[in-house]
Amino acid sequence: MTKLQEYFHTEWSAMTGTDWFGLVLTVVVFLVIFVAYVWVLNPKNKEEIESHRTMLLDENDIESEK
Repeated sequence: MTKLQEYFHTEWSAMTGTDWFGLVLTVVVFLVIFVAYVWVLNPKNKEEIESHRTMLLDENDIESEK
């Protein structure tokens, strides 16, 4: 094995339940963030996303009218 392969070598059988949970959680969070970036940066979704631009300000106006 080269030095690089030795550095990145993982002994899968020695991983504990906590290690597996952390690995799965990291991969799932990465995929969710990746999908969110693709969705937000897709030009065909621009109108839908822009329609929510002032959502918080609009909600404050509605509550102040009551």
